[in-house]
Amino acid sequence: MRWRWAIPAVLTSLAVLLPFAAWAQGIPMVNVSTSGKDMQYSLSLQLLALMTTLSLLPSLLLMMTSFVRIIIVMSILRQALGTGQTPPNNVLVGISLFLTLFIMTPVLNDIYKNAVVPYMEQGMKFDKALAAAEAPLRGFMTKQTREDDIALFMQMTRKADVDSADQVPFTTLVPAFITSELKSAFTIGFLIYIPFVVIDLIVASVLMSMGMAMLSPMMISMPFKLMLFVLVDGWGLLMGSLAASFVT
Repeated sequence: MRWRWAIPAVLTSLAVLLPFAAWAQGIPMVNVSTSGKDMQYSLSLQLLALMTTLSLLPSLLLMMTSFVRIIIVMSILRQALGTGQTPPNNVLVGISLFLTLFIMTPVLNDIYKNAVVPYMEQGMKFDKALAAAEAPLRGFMTKQTREDDIALFMQMTRKADVDSADQVPFTTLVPAFITSELKSAFTIGFLIYIPFVVIDLIVASVLMSMGMAMLSPMMISMPFKLMLFVLVDGWGLLMGSLAASFVT
């Protein structure tokens, strides 16, 4: 126990000394070699770019896919049912991830065929592969984005109006897409909430008329809401409606 205070100091020393030890053993540092007009990056720099991309994947998943709308609707449904933390957050995130993968499969297939395969076969440069990967993703986002949201962000950036959606800058399209997804998610959540609010009002009115004001209406209404949701095949209807709400 008396040596526990030394553990942070040892770990800090290792974190400082490991780079110098690696350099002493001859591990190549990050460098860039040029030959003519082309630039070839070392393996260390490529690994650094790969790790940076992997760290940005959660943000990319949130900003440019159908995940935002799905997870918000799922969370609103759980609150409407009044089940607390059931289903738990991990379950809701897992359902949203797999439903997002199901919806985004055509877009991912286009990116794989038009960008990843040509780039891996070294038949296409990185910038062209990046442009080829952007095209299907831009098409998906444009179909889900409202024109008013695009106009709003174009006005905020003080840029001139564009003739087509393909001319909208990608940095403008992403926040407009997120704003539209939030609007769509809360609209769907409002429509889902209404039947459960009606059940709560009916149960509260019956309890008040019976003089049972001290009994919590949520305790009585939750079984009825669960029964209604199961009888109408709520999960199937919800997932089917969410998948159909995206224009592909």
